[in-house]
Amino acid sequence: MANLYSPQSQAGIMSFYDAPTKGPMINPKIIIAVILAFSIIVMVADKLSIL
Repeated sequence: MANLYSPQSQAGIMSFYDAPTKGPMINPKIIIAVILAFSIIVMVADKLSIL
């Protein structure tokens, strides 16, 4: 069976993801921490019937 992926197509994908952007650079750990904190706040509020 023929190989579906060639080195050129993989290199093109990698260069797409490595391209610099003009947006803010945010550490992924901060995003995960904010999501977890928000989830905990919502669960506590639900238990206390605030929301």
